[in-house]
Amino acid sequence: MMIQQCPFVLGLIQTSLSKVYARCLTAQAASALQENETRLRHEEYADIDWNNLGFGLRPTDYMYKSKCTSHNTFEQGQLIDYGNVELSPAAGVLNYGQGLFEGMKAVRGENGRVLLFRPDQNAIRMQIGAERMCMQSPSVEQFVDAVKQTAIANKRWIPPQGKGSLYIRPLLIGTGPILGLSPAHEYTFLVYASPVGNYFKEGTAPLNLYVHNEFHRTTRGGVGGVKSITNYAPVLKPLLRAKEQGFSDVVYLDSVHKKYIEEVSSCNIFLVKGDVISTPSTIGTILEGITRKSIIDIARDLGYKVEERLVAIDELMEADEVFTTGTAVTVATVGSITYNGQRVEYKTGDGLLSQRLYKRLVGIQVGKIEDKHNWVVEIN
Repeated sequence: MMIQQCPFVLGLIQTSLSKVYARCLTAQAASALQENETRLRHEEYADIDWNNLGFGLRPTDYMYKSKCTSHNTFEQGQLIDYGNVELSPAAGVLNYGQGLFEGMKAVRGENGRVLLFRPDQNAIRMQIGAERMCMQSPSVEQFVDAVKQTAIANKRWIPPQGKGSLYIRPLLIGTGPILGLSPAHEYTFLVYASPVGNYFKEGTAPLNLYVHNEFHRTTRGGVGGVKSITNYAPVLKPLLRAKEQGFSDVVYLDSVHKKYIEEVSSCNIFLVKGDVISTPSTIGTILEGITRKSIIDIARDLGYKVEERLVAIDELMEADEVFTTGTAVTVATVGSITYNGQRVEYKTGDGLLSQRLYKRLVGIQVGKIEDKHNWVVEIN
């Protein structure tokens, strides 16, 4: 379901983007953290090698936890020590895959400020996914407040500016035991974090992608348009095969016509032809990425024409430039794509549009470029 087509969600977007709202949530997070003051560690930085982070799990100090009550509302959550979670073997998430997750980052901006990027949009996307998966979900306010508490509690794990970010993973899972096929009766909302560097092992080098026409990421009527945990394990087999052959990731085609591009395993994809930027439209099989939406807005602000439509694989192979977007990857340039034995190479090096968009996006995220859209949320 597209956000633009849901009046309820549009209302949430309009109310959640104001700076007053952001300041209110900052105050809530600060108040909650004061109650946990004696637990927090105040070193400026954790003792790790910030120059070689990579994208892997490094356990931090604290995580956030809240459970859904019998009245279908989430209790006030709290920070707890990072650690394992106890689950019934009959939990809905273990038996029927009733789970959603989000991904976002906290970064150090100018003067040491801690900044988040559009966290309300992740909250809204989780609500949309929860509705599709018959789950209870936290309010936008509670979601953002939980993310803020987790970021500040783990502040010493936020890398120095330019060295990476604190990747924050909100999780919503069905923890209530259930034997027959039905929604769980209890849900748990968790938020944990890990410092990360570049997502791909290539770092900032151009990616080499492989187009798969045997496996499909999702299908019409499925849950490809929401961030369900069930969308990711099925892509592991084609992804591992591609990496064994030296490719960075996989581009998936639609399951009906097998000719239109949809997504890469963990990110959205764009192509540039002349002065026009094109990306597959989100019609239920493609996740509407927060970074994707932001790049579209930035490109239009810069005067570029952006088309959201069906994009045939032949168009991709004939593009001037190709790049991917996502929270983990930010904006990544594609150097080549291989399809049916044919390898096509694209523009790389200086002067790429993807580099211009990347610099503009990151500049906004760290506070170096004016945030005209009020996307950035500062945690005091």
